[in-house]
Amino acid sequence: MPLFFQNRELDCFRSTAELFDKYPHLQENAKAFRSKPRVDVDQKHLLYVQQREFAATTPADNCVSILGSDDATTCHLVVLRHTGSGAVCLSHLDGSSTRTEVQLIMKAVTSLSDGCNEGRFELHLVGGFDDDDKRSHKLSLNILAVFQKQKEHVHLETCCITEMNNVVDKGIHKPIVYGIGVNVKTGEVFPASFPHKGPAEMLRSARTFTGGEMTDIYDSRHGLVRVGPCQWSPDLEIAFWLSQSDATILKYLSTSPFAEPPHFVQHIKSTIQFLLSHPNSDSLFLGGQPHLYHRTESGNWERLVQS
Repeated sequence: MPLFFQNRELDCFRSTAELFDKYPHLQENAKAFRSKPRVDVDQKHLLYVQQREFAATTPADNCVSILGSDDATTCHLVVLRHTGSGAVCLSHLDGSSTRTEVQLIMKAVTSLSDGCNEGRFELHLVGGFDDDDKRSHKLSLNILAVFQKQKEHVHLETCCITEMNNVVDKGIHKPIVYGIGVNVKTGEVFPASFPHKGPAEMLRSARTFTGGEMTDIYDSRHGLVRVGPCQWSPDLEIAFWLSQSDATILKYLSTSPFAEPPHFVQHIKSTIQFLLSHPNSDSLFLGGQPHLYHRTESGNWERLVQS
């Protein structure tokens, strides 16, 4: 079924520019969204979602009140919520397998809304910018196209993507909004940044860096973050990057070298150092078991020791 906006089916469009021309209210919504103040989210009650991850939960969750993700340049952040059940999913898509990833998002929210006969699916898309290689444009269109092919009606509420999320700073195109949060209780979506990106930030980054596919990181019924088991093989050649300049790392390891946040290079180096310290992933997942993390009374994520 097609996407809906203001309870009407979206007509066909061949570009994001055509979409915004046909639906000026989408432009107005995007401008209103990007003008909201950015919230620095504390780690208490936060579940941070990294690239190629998704997490879904419901308002009944006592462990997670905010789902969030940031550091998106050409990547897109996707929030899907069912208004009847309140079930919500946040995902960080990079275009690696958009069709499969959207299906996982739909399935996650649908399964948490089982038995709920009222309400509708509402979609919020944020990310991308007017990059030279048009990676953002391609990903925007791919995500919209896949949602248009879902059997459920999906209502597009926020579409702050690509040219509507673009600013020119000293001649350089950059995103206006790099990160978002969603309030699990109310469904509010807002621009956000996250000083804390755990648990297991480096382990999860290593999984993505070595080609890990989209994965569900959260068991909402038990309030547990689940990481792995991951798979990668020793690759000592990646140590090469640790001796390279910031400019070289940005040029070759980023899809948008002039738009990355300031900590991008250090994050890449830390991830590589982690992989060099743990060249074989099997040593981290004894017996092939995932790492599980639960929320402590202080609000931190703590790893469960499994017997």
